[in-house]
Order: sequence, then C-alpha cells, then structure tokens
Amino acid sequence: MTTALSRLYCGPLEQLTPPIIGIPADALPAERLLDTHVLDELLERYSVQYQSNDIKAITSIWSKWHFSTLVVPYLAANLLLERDLPVELDEMAVLINDEGCTASVAIAHEGKPLDSLDAFQRFERLLQGHVSPLVETLSCISGAAPKVFWSNFGNYFEYFVANMAHHPMALPHVADEAKRLLDHRVYPDGRRNPMFMPVRYMEDASGEVQRTRRLCCLRYRIPEFGYCGNCPLDECGKAKAGKVGPAAVAVSG
Repeated sequence: MTTALSRLYCGPLEQLTPPIIGIPADALPAERLLDTHVLDELLERYSVQYQSNDIKAITSIWSKWHFSTLVVPYLAANLLLERDLPVELDEMAVLINDEGCTASVAIAHEGKPLDSLDAFQRFERLLQGHVSPLVETLSCISGAAPKVFWSNFGNYFEYFVANMAHHPMALPHVADEAKRLLDHRVYPDGRRNPMFMPVRYMEDASGEVQRTRRLCCLRYRIPEFGYCGNCPLDECGKAKAGKVGPAAVAVSG
C-alpha cells in the first residue's frame, strides 16, 4: 500500500479495507468475471449459505459485495486526491473469499492524475471499463434487468460520495461533481445516464427524511434476509432484515 493511498483510510474510511497495490499471484484477474463459467462457479459457492435458488436475488446480492468493495478505494482516490485508479477489468484483480465473494481489490499501481475534473469524464474509467461490462454479464447470467445492478452500484456510489464530504482531507465542494453526475438523466452527448438518481430523500409521515433507493435490489426474495431499510417497495414497511454479514453495508444497503 503506498503512502499516498494509505493515508486516506481515516475518518469515515477508518474501518474499511484499502486496496492491494500490486497483483498477488492468487488473485483472480477481474476480466475473468466476464467469463460466465467463472461467474457461475462463484455464484454457486455464494448461494450455498442460503436456502434459496433464486438466481436473480443471489446475483444481485453478490454484486452488492463486489461493488461496495470496488467503489470505496476508487472514490477515495478520485475525490480526495484527484487520482484515477487503474480499475478497468483488464487492469486489476480481485481477492475472492471462501463464500465466492469479492473480499478486496488489487490494482497494479496508485493511479495517475485525473485527465478531467468534470462529472461526465472523471468517472469513465470506472463506469465504462468495469461497471458497464460487468453489469451486462450479471444481467445475462441471472435474467435480472441491468438496471437492478446499476442501482446496486449507484446506491453505494451515492452513499460513499456523501461520506467523502465528511473526510478530514476533503476540500470544500469535494462531492459536487459526483453529485452532478447523479442529478442528470442524460450525458451532455445525449446518452442515457444509468447513474441517474439511484436514491431519493423523502419525508415520511412523521416529517423524517428517509434515504430510499429508486429500485429494489431483490434481496427480500432470499428467506434469510428480507427488505432493506431503504427499500422502495411499499409493502416492505421499512422492515429491517435479521441477517447481516461482516460487510453489513454491502448486504443491507
């Protein structure tokens, strides 16, 4: 771990796992996640712990672990150091735990200065080089719509963007461009923005502001879980699920 990146893991990031610098021999090249045979094996390992064969829900929850592990180091470097980490699928690797989930990410180096600070350019390596192709593969293998996986990613992106603003190293307006990306339905060139408004903040009947996802992550279809606290489904009644893992934010968020 380099000094430049290691010093970011304080304040709201203190309890989180930093990326590995250098690719360990036992790491899985991230581009192999696009191999349906590899992904099938990981999802089968992950599903063993649950009394469910709902492939849509299993794949969605697996993606939440992966995306939550990926987004923190990228946003920390991007927003706090204005550095672009090498997170395209063919540039990095992942460490897989015994349950078949992404436990940590390994990157070849500490990145380079951002080419642009603009909202619609600074996150492209992450979105187009990693998230978009993986979302398409996850959708294909599970039958769940791509928007489910984009919503999972967008939920963590929005959550950690908000937290970066409270980091002791954050400059004023550090999150402005990331929030601008989330506020626009389309890119300046007219492309649909899959990151548009992944969550909404709305007052409930008592006047309390609630953070609510726009789309359900489907985890309620796994009996051991239930509805997320920020589930948009009316019937969930904001019920909290009973089971959470060591990376609770990945499963419950």
